[in-house]
Amino acid sequence: MNPVTVRVPAKVNLQLGVGPLRDDGYHDLVNVFHAVSLFDEVTALPADGPVVTVEAAPDAQVAIEDVPVDGDNLALRAARLLAESLGVEPNVELRIRKAIPVAGGMAGGSADAAAALLACARLWRADLALPSLPDLAARIGSDVPFALLGDTAIGLGRGERLTPVETSGTFHWVFATAGGGLSTPAVYAECDRMREAQGEPVPWPRPSEALMKALAAGDAHALGAALTNDLQPAAVMLRPSLRRTLDTGRELGALGSLVSGSGPTTAFLAESPDHAADLAAALAQTGVARQVVRAHGPVPGATVV
Repeated sequence: MNPVTVRVPAKVNLQLGVGPLRDDGYHDLVNVFHAVSLFDEVTALPADGPVVTVEAAPDAQVAIEDVPVDGDNLALRAARLLAESLGVEPNVELRIRKAIPVAGGMAGGSADAAAALLACARLWRADLALPSLPDLAARIGSDVPFALLGDTAIGLGRGERLTPVETSGTFHWVFATAGGGLSTPAVYAECDRMREAQGEPVPWPRPSEALMKALAAGDAHALGAALTNDLQPAAVMLRPSLRRTLDTGRELGALGSLVSGSGPTTAFLAESPDHAADLAAALAQTGVARQVVRAHGPVPGATVV
């Protein structure tokens, strides 16, 4: 069996609407996912047992030391789950090359899980299993199904029920990473705490009509004005330095800005490739970010290369 390599994109949440806390401890979400051109690659090759290795992509400043290489690794969990569903042994080595920020709110671990599902299905010549990959992906994590799909989509429930969104043109982004990660459960917990302290009812989230119109029209200015993230106040509360990063990006001319997912990566929308280059250079000079990278979207989901 020849090795199989899959390339998989990061995501940014153009809208992250968080509903009230449910009895099961989860929240109903409205997630407008948007896949962007920061890619991890996962290579699957035959081995005597399940093993994972991680390296940084060239020129990528990612904290690979924070990526688990044991049973907590989502890509390894994905391979084991697929093997169990196929009735085979999970004899695979997964080599992960990372460019997506680690614990940065851009779903890098979920992307690797999606890539591992597709790579292992092809490695084990289990083409009949391909239609079931989204269901397996949802069992691993809420963001994993979108990493398979890519482009732009609305995710409902915990984010795993996906509907593609009509999108015109290409949008240009600048991402500012931060040192250290933010725990997604901790950000949700802080969001719940802040809402309880306010004492106001939490509405059920709905997809933003303004956001949908901006995407369909390919209107970057309207999209920038429509970006929202209900987790942003909690992320800023836990990492106050994010407020300065967000303010700096807006002062430098970003059309819109927000914390990506649960953070701490921040996203800035630009008008054009040249505007993105200028914004990235100016933002890097301010010293408010660990690293500044450019990307565009939407892009396809997990793809064999």
